[in-house]
Amino acid sequence: MKIKVLGSGCKNCITLEKNTAEAVKEMGIEAVIEKVNDLNKIMEYGIMTTPALVVDEKVVSYGKVLKPKDIVKILEKVR
Repeated sequence: MKIKVLGSGCKNCITLEKNTAEAVKEMGIEAVIEKVNDLNKIMEYGIMTTPALVVDEKVVSYGKVLKPKDIVKILEKVR
């Protein structure tokens, strides 16, 4: 599973990245978490509000700082 956290590097983006790592650890799954802060690459996903979460190239959330439990629910659905 490949997970991307899209954002400029702001506090919310950093928090989402930490929460994503916590959710992956809690689930005991293997996933690569990549931080994308290049504005052009972020725009390629068609989102205008960060932070955003992308799982296997599908945008699953944007404009919110998800809690680890919410990320777990999303990852369970897309697995």
